Amino acid sequence: MRGNPKTIVRPACLGVLLLLLLAHALSPQATTPSPGRGGRGGGFREPDPIDFDDHTGWTSMFDGQTLNGWDGDKSYWHVHEGAIVVESTCENPTGTIYLIWQGGQPADFEMKLEMKGEGAAVNSGVQYRGAIADPNRPRGGRGGGRGAQGPCPSGAPRGTPPSFASQAKWDMVGPQFDFDGRNRYTGQFYEQATGRGIIAWRGQVVRTEEGKSPRLLATLGDRDELAGYVHIEDWNRLHLIARGSTMTHIVNGHVMSILIDDDPTKFRKSGLIGFEIEGTGKISIRNIWLKKL
Repeated sequence: MRGNPKTIVRPACLGVLLLLLLAHALSPQATTPSPGRGGRGGGFREPDPIDFDDHTGWTSMFDGQTLNGWDGDKSYWHVHEGAIVVESTCENPTGTIYLIWQGGQPADFEMKLEMKGEGAAVNSGVQYRGAIADPNRPRGGRGGGRGAQGPCPSGAPRGTPPSFASQAKWDMVGPQFDFDGRNRYTGQFYEQATGRGIIAWRGQVVRTEEGKSPRLLATLGDRDELAGYVHIEDWNRLHLIARGSTMTHIVNGHVMSILIDDDPTKFRKSGLIGFEIEGTGKISIRNIWLKKL
């Protein structure tokens, strides 16, 4: 008797199919991640977050108690409560002055520190791969009450900043990790007294080449949104990476600017490290670490 072939074949086919599926599930190939795609634990893994307080392999640049290893006008720069502090006021303006590290002139390096600005008009920054300026170079005013008239808001007479002659041996030129109280510029790449000025604004990746204007390669995010990661009147964690011609500025874990300086007529491969203050307000700096690359 012929009967219906479907009623005879279907159970046998299902049984074979189930056996094949079970054998595949138990095979080594089915249970082992594909090389190059599985990663540890059978899947991709996010990178570990950096520990800003891990200083293994780093060198301390500040002992937290003295200005040993630093040089500048110590009638302004001093140590208070574990931080390097400098303050410029209407009554006692600093003008533009610097404190310079005496530990060498690094080329490729990373630098970590904490910085706090108090006062909307204060301007500061980390100078690096810098040099001492030619004392005969043309210059404008030196800040600290420049253009202001009459007595200070306190009613006291307006002070006069120190003379250039008294500060010339510390007067720096070169790249700067910018920092300011109004938070208009914090994190950008600025060059002090070289003629180039602001090169990579906050939120930009910029390349320079000889004979060409700086060019925008990419954006890192909205400039105002990035500004929101900066702590006004509070401590900020600055992380600077200078590797070859690429310089990266990071504030509180967020990349603020990157410059690829491919202009051999302007690029400095090594130089001095220092801190700056100008304008009116107070700057505090602590936990300063360096790692040469």
